[in-house]
Amino acid sequence: MPHFLPITLEEVKRLGWGRVDVVLVTGDAYVDHPSFGAAVIGRTLEAAGYRVALIPQPNWRDDLRDFRKFGPPRLFFGVTGGAMDSMVNHYTAARRLRSDDAYTPGGQAGFRPDRAAYVYTRILKRLYPDVPVVLGGIEASMRRLAHYDYWDDRLFPSILADTPADLMNYGMGERTVVKIARLLDQGLGVDACRRLPQVAYYERVGRGNPNNQSTPINQNNPNNPTNPRLIELHPYEACLKSKRCEAENYHIIERESNKVEAATLVQRHGDGLVVVNPPEPPMSTGEIDASFDLPYLRLPHPKYKKRGAIPAFEMIRWSVNTHRGCFGGCSFCTISAHQGKQIASRSEASILREVELITQDADFHGVLTDLGGPSANMWRMKGRNQELCKKCARYSCSMPSLCNNLDSDHRPMTALLRKVASHPKVKHLYVGSGIRCDLFTDANGGWEYFRQVVTRHTSGRLKVAPEHTSDHVLALMRKPPFSLFKETKRRFDDICRQAGLRYQLIPYFISSHPGCRLQDMADLAVEMKKMGYRLEQIQDFTPTPMTLATEMYHTGIDPATMRPVYVATAPADKADQRRLFFFYKPEAQRDIIDSLRRSGLAAYIPRLFPRRK
Repeated sequence: MPHFLPITLEEVKRLGWGRVDVVLVTGDAYVDHPSFGAAVIGRTLEAAGYRVALIPQPNWRDDLRDFRKFGPPRLFFGVTGGAMDSMVNHYTAARRLRSDDAYTPGGQAGFRPDRAAYVYTRILKRLYPDVPVVLGGIEASMRRLAHYDYWDDRLFPSILADTPADLMNYGMGERTVVKIARLLDQGLGVDACRRLPQVAYYERVGRGNPNNQSTPINQNNPNNPTNPRLIELHPYEACLKSKRCEAENYHIIERESNKVEAATLVQRHGDGLVVVNPPEPPMSTGEIDASFDLPYLRLPHPKYKKRGAIPAFEMIRWSVNTHRGCFGGCSFCTISAHQGKQIASRSEASILREVELITQDADFHGVLTDLGGPSANMWRMKGRNQELCKKCARYSCSMPSLCNNLDSDHRPMTALLRKVASHPKVKHLYVGSGIRCDLFTDANGGWEYFRQVVTRHTSGRLKVAPEHTSDHVLALMRKPPFSLFKETKRRFDDICRQAGLRYQLIPYFISSHPGCRLQDMADLAVEMKKMGYRLEQIQDFTPTPMTLATEMYHTGIDPATMRPVYVATAPADKADQRRLFFFYKPEAQRDIIDSLRRSGLAAYIPRLFPRRK
C-alpha cells in the first residue's frame, strides 16, 4: 500500500514500527517527489530496508517537542537545511529579509531558522549526544571547508568544525547514505564510516602547527608521504590572515571537485582537521533510473492541505528531470560542486515512465512545463573516451571551447522531445530549463534542436542567459562572448520569421559580478537600447559559498590566475550598477545620470538619453 514517509508519531504507530532507524530533519516542508532531497534520501533508505521518518520544518524556538517526537533513532539523524541554502532562502542580494519561502505551504516565511543545518545539528546533539548526526544537502555541502559568508561578511570555518556533527555526506548522497546506514547497522560506528567516499568529517588531532602558520600547499600527505592522493590546504587560521591563502585553497578545491578521480582534501582548523574524502564515481544510468523510479507519491504531505500550496512544488509538478550534473563551469554557480561536473543521464525508458505517471494524475491538464535538468540540453552528453575524462581537471567541457572528447550530440534530445510530445495526453511540452547555446553547432544537431524548441516547445518567450555584454566580465563569469547571444538572436529571429511566429528571446543578466565596473553596466545599457530591449530577467550578484565568483568577491583575486580583480562591494556602487538595467524608466534616469557624472562617464548620458537636456 503506497504511503508517505511518516512525519508524525501517529503515522509511525499505524505502520506498526516500534522504533525508527533513521530520522531526517529538513528545513523544507515534506514533498514526496524526486525533486526534493529529503524525499530522495528517505525513499532510498526505505528501499534499502530501513524505517525512515521525517521531521520537516521543526519548531526550533519552543520546548523542542518536534525534535523529540520520535525519540532517538536506532542508527542516526540526517540533517539538511533544505533544497536551498537557508540564507539565500531568507535574504536578498541587498541582505534584506524576504517575505516568502517557496518551500513552505502558502509560501510563508519564518518556518526555518537562519543557518538551519547549524541550528538543527546543535539541538539534536544537545538532546541526544550519543546518536550520530549526519549532515547533507546544499547548505552543508557548500560549507564543507572554510568559506566566505556574505551575510556575516567574514570567512567561516567548515560547518564540521563549527557544529557537533559526526559526519557529512556531501553532494548527491543516495549511494553513500545507504553505506553509512549499513556500517552503523553492523555496529561498526562512525569511525568506520569515515573511510567511505563522499564523506567529510572533523577530527581533533592536537595543535601540530601551534602558530597556525600557513604551510605550502602540496600534493602529498606530510604525515604519510606514501599517499600522494592527499592534499593539505592552508589552515583556516592562515586564511583569516591572508586572502591569498584562501584564493590558493579555492583553486585546489575547485580543481579536485572537477575530477572524476579526486584527492582527499585536508584543512586544519585549530586543534583539528577537516577531512574531505573523494566523491563517488558518477552515477550510472541504471543507478539514476533506480532513484527516480522509487515509489514517490509525487505530492506534498496531506498535513499541509489547509495551509496552502507549496510554490516550489507547483513550479516543478508537471516537469520531468532528465539528468543531473553540469559541465558548464559558470563561476557563480554551485551545481557542479554539488551535483558534479559529469552528467548522470536517465534512460529514455525511465523518462517516458515518469511522463506516463504524470499524465495519469487527475489534476494534469495536458501541459508539461519542462523536460530538462540543471541545463536543458546536456542529457546523455559525456566524454567519448572515459579514460581521458578520468585524467581531466578542466573546469568546463564547453569553455573556453567545446572539448574535442565531448559527445555533444543533440539529436537524441530532439528525438526525446518528439516522443514525449506525441503522448496522447500531452497537449503542450515546454522546455523551461536554461539552454546552453554554447553547445550548439550544425554538426552536432544543436541548432536543429534549437529550432524545434523555438517552434514547438516555447510558450512565446524563450529565456536565455548571456549574463553580460562585456567580454572581459564574461570571461570571469566563464561564459561565452556576447557575440554568441547576437548569433542566437539572429537565428531565433530567422526561425520565427520563417514559421510566422511573433516570439521573444528574453536575455538574463547579472550586475555587480566580480570584474564588472559601472562602465561595463553602462555599455550593457547602451547595447540593450540598441537592440530594443527593456530588461526583465535581471539579478544583482549574490555571493554564495563554494563558488569561484564568491572567492573573487571576498579576496579580490582570481584564484585561477592569482591576479587582482575589481569588485563592487559597497551597497551604493551595487545599486548604481543595478539601476542601469532600468535605463528606460523615467524615474531612474536622474539617478543614473548623477552616478555616470560622478564616475566620469558623462559621455554615456547622450547615448542613453539623447532627448534629455
